[in-house]
Amino acid sequence: MDQKNSQTTTTTTTTTSATATTSCARCGTTRDGLPLTWTCSVENGRRVYFCDECGRRHLRSIEGRLDSAWW
Repeated sequence: MDQKNSQTTTTTTTTTSATATTSCARCGTTRDGLPLTWTCSVENGRRVYFCDECGRRHLRSIEGRLDSAWW
């Protein structure tokens, strides 16, 4: 018996708006778009971003996966 296997490929395209702003979850600093040098952390199932200054100041806590409420 000869069976044909069909393979379905799903491609997901995400479009981001160039006018969206990102704000630091710690100090509230805002920037247009998503700055490449900012730190991203997942807390309680959602992504939060930290500016360069806050990311450097609290790097050990972020790497230790402590919630930002603790630092």
